[in-house]
Amino acid sequence: MQATVNVSHTNLPGGVNGKMSRLSKPSGRITPILSAMVLMCMLVPMVRAQSNAQMPVTKPTSPAPQSDAKKAFEKMKTLAGSWQGTIMGISIDFTIRAASSGTAILHEGNTGGGRPPNHEITMFYVDGDRLLATHYCDAGNRARWEGKMSPDGKTIEFSFIDVAGSTRGGYLRGMVFTMIDANRHTIEATFIMPDGKPIQFRGEFQRTE
Repeated sequence: MQATVNVSHTNLPGGVNGKMSRLSKPSGRITPILSAMVLMCMLVPMVRAQSNAQMPVTKPTSPAPQSDAKKAFEKMKTLAGSWQGTIMGISIDFTIRAASSGTAILHEGNTGGGRPPNHEITMFYVDGDRLLATHYCDAGNRARWEGKMSPDGKTIEFSFIDVAGSTRGGYLRGMVFTMIDANRHTIEATFIMPDGKPIQFRGEFQRTE
């Protein structure tokens, strides 16, 4: 008589259920690792918040105040255009415009019939904290001036610094611009004659363009 033995694959040590049973049981090493990871996740936001709280707050920097020379220079720019007037009975046309990408102002004077001043120019520019001008006189010299604006912003006076070139034909010692309104301004100047005698003259100019 034979004995019959029923063996189930699920009960074998190497069976599928045996493997699943071992996988479903938590290992004693996993729990500390999970705890450490959770702790790190909690600490990182706290460290970032504390670091941000300790960082100094940077305030936006305000632009540097404009110098007096720059203010006077910008005032001179408002004279850009064409002007017509009379000095000592001579009709003169002036053209004023910004040049060199706005870093200089060109002032050019012309008279009819080739009489002086004929294409006589003055260049105005800012050098550091000074408003300077170089006048290219048709007498063949170059006078330098420094400009100062009045407190009310209506007058800019250019005083003499030095002159280069021959002064045998005289030289222009200084110039004063007074803005009456947007379409009128006056020019006062002092010319030094070859004998050293100063001559002062004044002209009022009207905007034509």
